[in-house]
Amino acid sequence: MNIVTRFAPSPTGRLHLGHAYSAIRAHDHARARGGAFLLRIEDIDPGRARREHIEGIIEDLTWLGLAWDGPVVRQSERLPVYRAALERLRERGLVYPCFCTRSEIAAEVAASAAAPHGPDGPLYPGACRALPADERARRMAQEPHAWRLDMARAEAEAGPLDWADGEYLVRAEPGLYGDVVLARKDAPVSYHLAVTSDDAAQGVTDVVRGRDLFAATHVHRLLQALLGLPTPAYHHHALLIGADGKRLAKRNGAPAIADLRAAGLDPAELVAGLRAGKLPAGYSAASE
Repeated sequence: MNIVTRFAPSPTGRLHLGHAYSAIRAHDHARARGGAFLLRIEDIDPGRARREHIEGIIEDLTWLGLAWDGPVVRQSERLPVYRAALERLRERGLVYPCFCTRSEIAAEVAASAAAPHGPDGPLYPGACRALPADERARRMAQEPHAWRLDMARAEAEAGPLDWADGEYLVRAEPGLYGDVVLARKDAPVSYHLAVTSDDAAQGVTDVVRGRDLFAATHVHRLLQALLGLPTPAYHHHALLIGADGKRLAKRNGAPAIADLRAAGLDPAELVAGLRAGKLPAGYSAASE
């Protein structure tokens, strides 16, 4: 089997050292096995994606010496594919329109002493799940709405599921995350549906990504089963930690690769260090 990996950043800011580490891991996993390494730009958030950040991603990866195979794929050019996948789920009654605002959801959760909780906090309480068909149709014609997966129905249809993560077999537990959103009011598709569709379309055999996305794999495995898509092998790696003890993230103000370049770091030395597990001063790897 030909190994295919991918690096799929969102162009909502400049790449940081954690991105570089993940890209190198995905790149090297493929190259060591004679496989292909792909670059995909996940630009489905129209409110945050920026052209200059796409250009910055290309610039940063080139500076790091990472070459990808084939053209760069942009999710914003694949919206019909996602709409078709959502329609397949809708026709089977596996998704439903949700008209709730964030404030309405928060108020309902606060008012319920027994609000269900998942690993990330309170779950969507299901206010729109049981709306009558005529009310749904009327409101869909008048109100903005998201599309949520009916998790209980989806799990019942798919049955027990597993996935391989490194050397371990993991039992999928998507129900822990409730009725996840598959298409938002302000964006045509969610991360879950887009990434699942794209990995299959691009023939990705091995997903190499940070441990922060491990939880999302529960949902991705379910969508793969529902849509009849292949399941890649997963390899979730440790995250990099900054001097402040927080994982590197755009929202935490992690120094950008562009800053390291401006500071005069040698890219070959930086990449060799990351490959050898030797991080620049002030950085460390989180424990698994």
